[in-house]
Amino acid sequence: MTRVTHDAGEGVHKEALDLVSSDVNFPKGHFPDYRIGPNNQIIDPEETQEAVPLKEIVAKETAQLLEQRRRLSVRDLKEKFEKGLSGASKLSEEAKRREAASLDRQVLLKKLRDVLDTLKGRVAGRNRDDADEAISLVEALAVQLTQREGELIYEKAEVKKLASFLKQATEDARKVAEEERALALAEIEKARAAVEKVEKALQVHDSASSSREKEEMEELRKEVREARRIKMLHQPSKVMDMEFELQALRTLITEKTQLCNQLKKELAMIKRLEEDSSDLFELEGSDTLGSQFHIIPRVDGAPSITNCPIQWYRIISGGIRELISGATKSTYAPEPFDVGRLLQAEIVLNADKFMVQTNGPINEAAGLERYVDSLMKRTDVEFNVVVTQMNGKDYSSNSVHVFHIGKLRMKLRKGWSTKARETYSSTMKLCGSRGGGNAAARAVFWQARKGLSYTLGFETDRDRNAAIMLARKFASNCNVTLTGPGDQVHGT
Repeated sequence: MTRVTHDAGEGVHKEALDLVSSDVNFPKGHFPDYRIGPNNQIIDPEETQEAVPLKEIVAKETAQLLEQRRRLSVRDLKEKFEKGLSGASKLSEEAKRREAASLDRQVLLKKLRDVLDTLKGRVAGRNRDDADEAISLVEALAVQLTQREGELIYEKAEVKKLASFLKQATEDARKVAEEERALALAEIEKARAAVEKVEKALQVHDSASSSREKEEMEELRKEVREARRIKMLHQPSKVMDMEFELQALRTLITEKTQLCNQLKKELAMIKRLEEDSSDLFELEGSDTLGSQFHIIPRVDGAPSITNCPIQWYRIISGGIRELISGATKSTYAPEPFDVGRLLQAEIVLNADKFMVQTNGPINEAAGLERYVDSLMKRTDVEFNVVVTQMNGKDYSSNSVHVFHIGKLRMKLRKGWSTKARETYSSTMKLCGSRGGGNAAARAVFWQARKGLSYTLGFETDRDRNAAIMLARKFASNCNVTLTGPGDQVHGT
């Protein structure tokens, strides 16, 4: 008996499943978990977790649109209405989808009720009670769906009203925008017409003023011509001829004066050459600080002065000659102490003395004073040098050293090794190199203390002269006068 009942239950259950699955597609693999709430209402657990109802959302957005309508511009209002219209269309589509879903649910519930009725007729006992309970649940669910359909119909009507309202508002906003655009275009056209009118008025004014100025200039020209004609009528032609002749004579005298001056210069040059015909030598070089003088033969066949005694002098105020100690070569590079003074070299050849002299005082190099003033703003100035001699003997190394000139002391170093460092004192000497050579214009002689001296070669003659001037100014601030060996103190 039990076996027959079991087989009948399995057959009925399989048949019921076949009937349901043939026409209905359940979204889940099991029966929905409905529960009965107060007033016999069927509550879906998933729907209890849904968001705010659609009706409240629509009402909230409508209120926001109405509040913002007053403070929006026409264009913004139009855009907002268009967005609202699109949102309303979306809501309408969503309502349609929900309506279709509700219809599907009605069909599903009807089929489910039919299946349950069929099962109720085929089962007995406890299974029949379960079938009755299921049928009551389905009926309650059908009632709930009917209520939902009523609400959906009402919401659909509200959505249609809102859509029509938004559509009408969009049309109104579009009309207002068109009217405002037309008004703006009219105002622009009026402004453009006003601007064109002003431009035409300005052009007319400019043309009138220019024509008036031309007329005034023409009248002035006529008056000047008339004045000249009256002046010509009151002056005899003979006076005019005399004026022309005087002008021609003035021009001729000017030309003759220029020619006479040129001839005087040539005669003075020829006379000086004739008087100096006995001189065999002359100086070659520029009278500017940074150059170098060479004693060269003036005439062909002049004797060599390689082994002749030579002494250089500087001419100070009153024509007094001051000996330049150590300057006994055929070349000499002026230093800053020679600026504004004449230089003279005395050559002794076979008991005869020959004198050569610069054409004028030594001039300062352009921009050197400003360069030194800019360097004085620093507390320590560095120059790259090469040591050529030490204590009068050639220095074997040609490596680059750094020569420091500070406000209180001078220092010579190579890398981290300090060769000499001395404060300004009366035993310190500094001057241009007086030993001759092609690089004399870039070399200095520095006696740090007694028994220690260097001959330093700078990169340029400008650095060499600036270093001498800078050191002498810093030493002067320390009440020390830096000169060369054997030089007299006269003030720089």
